[in-house]
Amino acid sequence: MTNRERRDAQMAYISDDSVFEEQKECRKKLQKLNFMDRSDFEGIKKAVRELFGSSEGAFVNPPFYCDYGTNIKVGKNFFANYNCVILDVAKVTIGDNCQMAPNAAIYTAGHPIHPVSRNSGYEYGKEVTIGDNVWIGGNTVICPGVHIGDHVVIGAGSVVTKDIPDWSVAAGNPCKVIRTITEEDKRKLYKNEDIDPEAWEDILNRMG
Repeated sequence: MTNRERRDAQMAYISDDSVFEEQKECRKKLQKLNFMDRSDFEGIKKAVRELFGSSEGAFVNPPFYCDYGTNIKVGKNFFANYNCVILDVAKVTIGDNCQMAPNAAIYTAGHPIHPVSRNSGYEYGKEVTIGDNVWIGGNTVICPGVHIGDHVVIGAGSVVTKDIPDWSVAAGNPCKVIRTITEEDKRKLYKNEDIDPEAWEDILNRMG
């Protein structure tokens, strides 16, 4: 098998010239995105469409960094704030209506633990999957192989090393489930503060 085939099969591989050629193409697209006029919202959307493997209306606030771009597949209304990093050695699949706060990072890339194996140059990528309606807090790191379910909130500064189930608020290092999201949370704005009546009426109208 070639190293690109080994990489795509989530096996041990070495970043040889063929791998670097793929990364070179990605970096050209990142150069364009990260040095655009920050007020050119339509231009940024177009650059993101050209970068990601699949997206529907995705928007990122530059700067943004990834390895390939083509391994990133996001659903409708994806938003990533400043300094987002997605190391997409393996596939990163993100559902609809997902938001990533500043400095959030997804790492599919990894290296062997033992120095003999690690110093050989071999590395790996393990897929990350994130469901629908997920909010990733600032400075969160999502580690290789993690699956995050639907309707999840990850607290700021978390290090997500294990799967997180649907409808969870989770936080910490390592990230753990704190509680389940319930119907009572629907009208909450911040902690125990309710959404004001005017905004709440507008939300109900938007829900149809």
